[in-house]
Amino acid sequence: MGMRSADGNHMLSVAAAVVALEAVGLCVAVVANAIDDVDGRTATQSNAVAFMVLEFVVAIGVAAIAFGIARARPWSRTPAVIVQVFTAMIAIWLLEAHRYDWGLPALLLALAGLAGLLSPASLRALSRPGGTTPR
Repeated sequence: MGMRSADGNHMLSVAAAVVALEAVGLCVAVVANAIDDVDGRTATQSNAVAFMVLEFVVAIGVAAIAFGIARARPWSRTPAVIVQVFTAMIAIWLLEAHRYDWGLPALLLALAGLAGLLSPASLRALSRPGGTTPR
């Protein structure tokens, strides 16, 4: 029984780390976009700034989800799975655009995140007590 609990904590830790890395990746994208904006490689500055703000807000949300996963909060499971699905979709789009430097790590992170979130031990750790839903 102790082995299952340890495995569940391990897979949950993997999932939390993956989601946290995705939040860091979004912050790296914000910095890359800021550099492009300063270098004049954006179509319009106002669009670039708005896009960077949006990316940063999403990064904060993803970081909050990672924190919820790390704390085994049931509310965090569904958003974390959605983040993995979107990350996989973006990774496939990047791979199709021959951006292997961003696409391959993103796809590997999404697969690792899904494996961590959908492992039986993680599903048990993130389920509500008694399988009930709040009213």
